[in-house]
Amino acid sequence: MYEPKTKETDDSVIEFIEAVENPKKRQDAYRLLEIFEETSGYPAKMWGPSIIGFGSYHYVYATGHEGDAPLVGFSPRKAKTALYFATGDDERSELLEKFGKHTSGKSCVYINKIEDIDVNVLKELIVQSIAFLQKLYPPTP
Repeated sequence: MYEPKTKETDDSVIEFIEAVENPKKRQDAYRLLEIFEETSGYPAKMWGPSIIGFGSYHYVYATGHEGDAPLVGFSPRKAKTALYFATGDDERSELLEKFGKHTSGKSCVYINKIEDIDVNVLKELIVQSIAFLQKLYPPTP
């Protein structure tokens, strides 16, 4: 049976950020932590060894594969910082046009530094991604 690698852990978010070698990336990680917590309304939790996630949802695919994932999150990686949003949200591209300097994949948006992006658009992306996922996978009481 498939076992997801990325699970919520009790590891310290602050210890993880403090271990980021590049001082600028570490500073940006603290700023992103503040933005994501404030905007999402969820406390930060570590997901796997390197993703800082906010909130969670339970997904079930048509294949029967299921699991839990953070609603939104980020990871200060060596090359770029990865921002995690909902996969399949077609409306995200409109916001990304106004976002600033970035590259994007299926669910990730990669940035070099916070100064390259519009923080207000980041907040819109966080809100939109959470709303999209909660509509797709309504929270269970």
